[in-house]
Parts: sequence; C-alpha cells; structure tokens
Amino acid sequence: MRQAVITGVGGPERMALREGPDPTPRGREVRIQVRAAGVNFADILARKGLYPDVSRFPAVVGYEVSGVVDAVGPEADPRWEGRDVVGLTHFGGYADTVCVPQEQVFEKPSRLSHAEGAAIPVTYLAAWQLMVVMGSLSADETVLIHNAGGGVGLAAVDIGRHVGARMIGTASARKHAFLAERGLHEAIDYTTQDWPQEVMRLTGGRGVELVLDPFGGRHWKQSYRVLRASGRLGMFSVAGSVSSRLPGKLKLLGLVARQPLFNPIPLMNRNLGVFGVNLGHLFTEGEKVRGWANAILQGVDDGWVRPHVDRTFPLADAGAAHAYLEGRHNTGKVVLVP
Repeated sequence: MRQAVITGVGGPERMALREGPDPTPRGREVRIQVRAAGVNFADILARKGLYPDVSRFPAVVGYEVSGVVDAVGPEADPRWEGRDVVGLTHFGGYADTVCVPQEQVFEKPSRLSHAEGAAIPVTYLAAWQLMVVMGSLSADETVLIHNAGGGVGLAAVDIGRHVGARMIGTASARKHAFLAERGLHEAIDYTTQDWPQEVMRLTGGRGVELVLDPFGGRHWKQSYRVLRASGRLGMFSVAGSVSSRLPGKLKLLGLVARQPLFNPIPLMNRNLGVFGVNLGHLFTEGEKVRGWANAILQGVDDGWVRPHVDRTFPLADAGAAHAYLEGRHNTGKVVLVP
C-alpha cells in the first residue's frame, strides 16, 4: 500500500509518500483499491495544524475515494466484492488501498469516471446539507454562494439549479463564464467589487434568503448583513484562516476575534437563522447521511448532478495538489490518482 502522508505542520513540502502493508478488512469493512481520492480544503487546514480532528502527525487525511472493492470483512456483504464504488473514508483516503465500513460505501454510477466519482461525496453532501437539509432552499428564494468556483460551490450550483432558486455567486472574474454555463445567474468578482454592496444592488436592497459561507471571521458578519427577513446563514469552514499572517494556531484565534456573536433576541427580531455544517462530525448519523447520498447519486442518473474535475495529480504529487487548491487555481474538484 502507498499513502500520501502529512509528516508535520507546514507547507505543501510536508507531504510525503510512504509504503506499508495492505490493510485487511475487519468486521463489516470492505477494502477498496483506490482509483481516485478527493482533495478538500479541510486537508490543507490539517496540514497547517488548523484542523482539530487531526491532532497527531504523521497523518493520512482524505475523506472520499472512488475505486473497486477487492475484499470484504467476515461480517460484510460479500456482494460488494468486485463492485465499482465511491466511499466516505473519514481519513485514510490519500492511499491506493483503504478499508471502509460498508455503510459508508455506495455503488458508483456507471456514467461517472472514478475521478468524477471521487468528486461527489464530500462536496455534494456538504452542499446538500447546506441547501436542502438545513438551508431549506425553495424555488422562490435567492441564495448567495461564496467561492462558487470551488468544489462545494459548483455542487451548490447544481443543487440550486435543480431546486430552481436564483443564484448569486462570488468568484474571481476568470471563472465567471464557466459559472454562467453551469447555471449561475449572477457572478460577483470579490477581488475588485464590494460584494455586499453588489448583493444588495442585485436584490433591490432586499438581500438573500440563504448564504453559504466557508470563510469565517469578519466575512460571516458581512454575510449575515445581506440576509433578507427569514434568511439563513450557513457556515461550513474557516478557509479565511489560511490567508492570515499570524503564526500557527493564532490564525484561528484571529478569526475567532472577528467573528460575529449571534444573540437570540436580535435573531428573533429580524427573523433570521444561522447554522453550521461539519460533515466530518456526522459519521455517527450514517443512516441520515446515506439517505442524502442516495438522493445525490439518483441525481447523477437523472442528469442534474454534474461533478466537474478541474485537475488530477498523482498520489506522489499530493503536495502539488495542495498548493494548487490552496492558491485557488481550481474551478471545481482537485483529485489524486494513485
């Protein structure tokens, strides 16, 4: 087995390839020969020592894979063997072989490549939870999708298009034409425009019913201010910490110092809601997550779920994949291919 390992806190150079014995599936586990593994921003936060779930190094991160089941544990369903699957791995995904509980494995739609399969689990499940489950987005509402050109952003565009809602997104100008082709109605260049002002202009001063915000800190305050009555703010990352000039974990403290304090009384008076999403903390809700995943995979067959892989990297080049994603060069998903 080969794995891409984070050897310690630092930059992309802290990624290294190591070899070890193949794992043996136990209990209800199945073993997957990985054909593609998704890269997510949480992996970058982990490498920088900013992701509490990864507290010890060396560490093998990775939440999602696509591949072929080549062995099953003694209590697993033997019918999984030989199937093309996608799976939620809860770490360990940066590898050419991984064992996963069968409850976290799904048959890969035949119309998808393995790279496209690896682009689905984390981004689409997060977007589904943000927009459908907790965001309750409806066709007569407007959603603001920050970082619309990223993996979760593009998944959100697919879901918003399926729901029939109006979609406004923030992204650098070079991504606007592609986002329009995907179905985004209005794009705001956050690098040159005052995005809160643009949101209010585009909505006639009313604001939006839902905001998806992965940045944290002061950015959450700005997103909260563009909510219309009955609006909801969905927060799902602290990506803004990466750009902080503070050292180490002080980056997170800087964000915390600038984040909003939500008081129940103003929330009631303004008829607003706020919520948070962390897919990595939902592995105890397997039945619930499985229901969401089945709805998304049905969307692949129905044609409205369209995973877009921006670029693939060899497993040995995981550091380069991190640098590419951290630099926000991607439009859509970045994938490792063992």
